[in-house]
Amino acid sequence: MTNRAAPLPKPVQKTFQHRTISASVAGELRRRIVDGEFQAGFQLRQEALAVEFGVGRIPVREALMQLEAEGLVKIHPHRGAIVSALSPAEVEELFDLRALIEPRLLKASAPHLAAADYQRLRGILQEYSSELHAMQVSRWGELNREFHMVLYQHAGQPRSLAIVANLLQECDRHTRLQLALTDGRARAEAEHDELLRLCAEGQIEQACKLLKTHIEGAGKSLLKYIHEHQKDGRAAVSV
Repeated sequence: MTNRAAPLPKPVQKTFQHRTISASVAGELRRRIVDGEFQAGFQLRQEALAVEFGVGRIPVREALMQLEAEGLVKIHPHRGAIVSALSPAEVEELFDLRALIEPRLLKASAPHLAAADYQRLRGILQEYSSELHAMQVSRWGELNREFHMVLYQHAGQPRSLAIVANLLQECDRHTRLQLALTDGRARAEAEHDELLRLCAEGQIEQACKLLKTHIEGAGKSLLKYIHEHQKDGRAAVSV
């Protein structure tokens, strides 16, 4: 009797395809929000998005729920999904959490960074510098997130790393706004270079102190801008 592998059950295959569609929709909506195409207060209508993407309403709904979890939209019972405004309290909380957790991850990870890791980190910073000077805003948050995650990858603290990955994702728009609307580009570039140098030279304590200052400085810079440009309870900040 010949053994044959059982075919994949149709419900599983359908679920996989469904989740792939939902993730694709979430990715495109996330890009538009972060790029400033959909500004704070903009209403995301499920029906219109389903027609635009050529998909059903369920994947769109799930995509919007994912974006709500990331802090990019708020879902209201009668108004649907609304692009979130920049809340000073939320910005402060995000950067405070990063400043609390990330130095601990760096302290655990930095001693284990290998030559290949430093090569990758230098490559990220080279691209980051190029994009900063070219004013290619769309890549700033992504490259910043990649740089930090590579630094922490050997910490051996998967739960903390997952939390930071989510915080960095939520901070993507904030990071790009902070760099685009303040004088933070030169400082970010210099501090990233110095952070990498300290780690490579084994000066881990100094690197952790700099990292904390780096994160706190970015948060304070953005908060200052928001407070200075707030109007009618909403910060007029979009890229």
